[in-house]
Amino acid sequence: MNPTTPAGSVTVVGIGADGWPGLGEAGRQAVETAQVLLGSDRQLDLLPADVSAPRVRWPSPLLPALPDLLDTHAGRRICVLASGEPMWYGIGSHLVRLLGPDRVRVVSHPSSIVLACARLGWPVEQVTVHSTVARDLDRIRRDLAPGRLLLVLSSGADTPAELARTLTAAGYGPSELTVLAALGGTRERRTGGIAQEWSAEPGDPLNVVAVRVVAAPDTRVLSPMPGLPDDAYDHDGALTKREARAMALSRLAPTHGELLWDVGAGCGSVGIEWLRADPTTSALAIEGRSDRADRIIRNARSLGVPQLRIVRGAAPDALAGLPAPDAVFVGGGLTAPGLFAAVWGALRPGGRLVAHAVTLEGERELVDQAARHGGDLTRLSVDRAAPLGAFTGWQPARPLVQWAVSRP
Repeated sequence: MNPTTPAGSVTVVGIGADGWPGLGEAGRQAVETAQVLLGSDRQLDLLPADVSAPRVRWPSPLLPALPDLLDTHAGRRICVLASGEPMWYGIGSHLVRLLGPDRVRVVSHPSSIVLACARLGWPVEQVTVHSTVARDLDRIRRDLAPGRLLLVLSSGADTPAELARTLTAAGYGPSELTVLAALGGTRERRTGGIAQEWSAEPGDPLNVVAVRVVAAPDTRVLSPMPGLPDDAYDHDGALTKREARAMALSRLAPTHGELLWDVGAGCGSVGIEWLRADPTTSALAIEGRSDRADRIIRNARSLGVPQLRIVRGAAPDALAGLPAPDAVFVGGGLTAPGLFAAVWGALRPGGRLVAHAVTLEGERELVDQAARHGGDLTRLSVDRAAPLGAFTGWQPARPLVQWAVSRP
């Protein structure tokens, strides 16, 4: 920001643990010419005392209060302080969504991710980043695989210990942890250890945790690709089996930012694997039985997608008022009165519906709807090798009919 910057604009300045000395000329000028400064206590306290603009500290929770806060200072040159790179899990992205890119100017600063990789000698492009700020730590479970490099942006001093416990519970206790605190500042500190042996006391709340992922000897490594083993789920039999699940996900075709309805979700397997395939997607698991809904929550957390939203209730009534889906999966056929009309009417144009049936009644419903609306009917039969006396024979599973169709 400079004296010619129009009133009503917002400049976001990234600032590191090195504070004022680490700001470049553009960042300093934006702070010095601002008519109001917004930031956290820590960020505002990094500025020199002779910076004269009023300092407004963020309310909590911040994001719901942000529009009113900006309105309060409308018409003034606003400078927002952000930790490191403002567009990397930062306030800059939220401001652009609220105001549009033409009203937001960003003055970047080296992010903690770049600084951490520089300290560790890690190639930035080979690192997977997670943030625990207002996000569930269990999301890291999706990305656990031997040899993977993770950087976790901590929400506070307790995050390293919580992360160590999560890794150990997931079967990755031998993973190597490095806590990098106050990166770029005079208080910068590095602490290392093994997740399952972690005993370090909480330190600086401004920290990043680097993880070199190592699996315990008996840990099963799970791919993000659809078709997880059936025993990866806690279930009571209400489970779309592995082969049918992989075939359903291939037709549901999760794509960036899309929403799935998993209707009659059972143990949640289809919604969970939709989210694991692309974490930018979202999913609603609609389930009428309370015990199964609770089981879906546990499965989602253990498989790294705690963001799966549970809708408790039976379809079609439970579908009323839900956001329109891009894809719908109905695992138990479409025989419930009014169910097809509800999901077909809610589905976005171009959206995909996949329905399964294992009963004659359900199959008849799918055949009838396919005659009206088109799409593909597929019959899936799977045989598995099983003991047969002293020998081994084929054990057939119940055949399944799948209807996959796109709405015009």
